[in-house]
Amino acid sequence: MTQRDFSQLMNAISTREVMVKQYLLEQHPVAIEYNHLQQAALSYVKAGGKSLRPAVLMFACGAVGGDERKSIPAAAAVELYHTFTLVHDDIIDRDEMRRGVPTVHVDFAQRARTEFKYDNATAEHYGLAVAILTGDIQQGWAASLLPLLHREFGVSAELALNLVDELFRRVQQILINGETLDILLSQMPVDRVTPEQVVNMLWQKTGILYEFCGRAGAAIGLNQPDLYHSSVEALATFTSRCGTAFQIQDDILGVVGEANKLGKAVGNDIREGKRTLVLIGSLPRMTAAQRAFTLKTIGNHESSNADVEEVISLFRNSGGIDYARDMAHQYMNEGLTALASVPESEFKSLLKQWAEFVIERAR
Repeated sequence: MTQRDFSQLMNAISTREVMVKQYLLEQHPVAIEYNHLQQAALSYVKAGGKSLRPAVLMFACGAVGGDERKSIPAAAAVELYHTFTLVHDDIIDRDEMRRGVPTVHVDFAQRARTEFKYDNATAEHYGLAVAILTGDIQQGWAASLLPLLHREFGVSAELALNLVDELFRRVQQILINGETLDILLSQMPVDRVTPEQVVNMLWQKTGILYEFCGRAGAAIGLNQPDLYHSSVEALATFTSRCGTAFQIQDDILGVVGEANKLGKAVGNDIREGKRTLVLIGSLPRMTAAQRAFTLKTIGNHESSNADVEEVISLFRNSGGIDYARDMAHQYMNEGLTALASVPESEFKSLLKQWAEFVIERAR
């Protein structure tokens, strides 16, 4: 199958990334006295990433006829908010790399060993403390940007307040609940975990923030304080469904992707015992021996690279990866159905391309 050319989409995303990063780092930078916290707060922001969420928010603003430049504070807030969740998620998942650089807790544990000559236990604790505090800083930084929609760009003050409430009450509660469900499901017997539970967890972890991007972008474009207005809801539903598809694809790439493209190790989800659709779709199609081997390896932090590779091979051969891909396509198509009511435009075209990119990236 020929890989689709997403160069137009990538160029459009890169343009918005420059706008958002400039707004964050030059116009409204964070300034923290302690240099480790300052460096940690900027670590993932400067390391790159595709900045998909802020771009999608700006596309949604344009898709309803709005001036996407007015949405920059919200796009920047989303980028920081997402970064805060990554810093904390990397602690939970014990990941060592993110966006091609050491995760914050790993980086600053090593700095503590080198700069302060801390012993291993003290250095590890220091790294965790810096990462937790870094996420706190990024979350507050994000919150400080949303009022600037009104102060700098004349967006309705009521709308700006409603977006603060939506992101830091509803979205945050759902997203953190999803992170907790991810931990709880990983400890449940696999045969008790249903695909519906997995998809619900993925939506809460990832789909809800993408939903906010569509909702916020459309509301800003319309200058509509009612975040659940029908015109806003169409974009929110689209980004919610495609955001869920994004996370399904992310889980697929976690076992079949390339580490240099992902910016993190492949196979970590297996050692962490993540209950993914790949796993749920694979086990019923395995022999008893294959199933026993997989269950012994899943969730075992001491699993060898060879054992992890064998499980990945079983996932491929059992059809579990195809099962997950089919689910990703289903959610993408549901999103495109919701988008159909939005008038045709350059921005709608970019959103359609993003929906297809979501499930084809890095394949």
